[in-house]
Amino acid sequence: MRNSYHEVRFLTDAAFVDLLADFIASVSDEAIEYGAGSVILRSEKDPEATIEAVERLAQEAQIPLEIEREEKENQDWIRSYQESVRPIEAGPFYVHPDWYPPKENKINLLVNPALAFGSGHHATTYSCLEAIGERVKAGQSLLDVGCGSGILALAARKLGAEVDLCDTDPLAVQSARENFALNDESFSAIWEGSVHQSDRRYDIVVANIIADVLKAIASQLKARMDKNSLLILSGILDTKEAIVTAAFSDLTLLERKQKDEWITLIYTNAKECNG
Repeated sequence: MRNSYHEVRFLTDAAFVDLLADFIASVSDEAIEYGAGSVILRSEKDPEATIEAVERLAQEAQIPLEIEREEKENQDWIRSYQESVRPIEAGPFYVHPDWYPPKENKINLLVNPALAFGSGHHATTYSCLEAIGERVKAGQSLLDVGCGSGILALAARKLGAEVDLCDTDPLAVQSARENFALNDESFSAIWEGSVHQSDRRYDIVVANIIADVLKAIASQLKARMDKNSLLILSGILDTKEAIVTAAFSDLTLLERKQKDEWITLIYTNAKECNG
């Protein structure tokens, strides 16, 4: 262990803290903590790549952001963080780090804190896991857009679905690969990029991304749907719900889930989507 570590504080509005924390955890293999208006990353490694990824996200999603960085004397903060992590149950799934044993009569998903994006603790991921548990069937095809750690596709794979994954961040793609290997599962395809790079149609498309991005790629998501396909959208703040429902108004809304201030929408279509 080094004698010092880097501490990076990402300062933002309270409404964006959860989203920013999830994203940082998806592109970094280090422990994080967050409070009312900040997310703190501590790492013995150079955090420059993570900082650049967060800056890109903030610019693309118009998230207010200030960054403070300093080097501090090392302490055993990783162990303290790990001790604070607890397993959760979401639908039929039991999400746990490797220092907790699997649970009988549950579908176990092994996710360590270093892969915290989509660990189930965030409201959007929790709701998506519930929806996948309720609606995904063996033999179906599923595309996870903006996969982060890949936990949603992993959950679908555990139910017997054939899964593809994509994310615009290369570190997220790497994390998803590692998470599948950790759980002894396989995917059909994974790529760095977005939904438009696939020419397949899927039984289910999942996109747990912020509302403005969902609106921007609405036609691309629809183009990956076939007749009677399902589309699971999440990452939607209740204050942004209207822009998403407007962008997908040509589909049929089957279910609306709300957990805290976060919305998950489940759609289907009565005919083939042409995008």
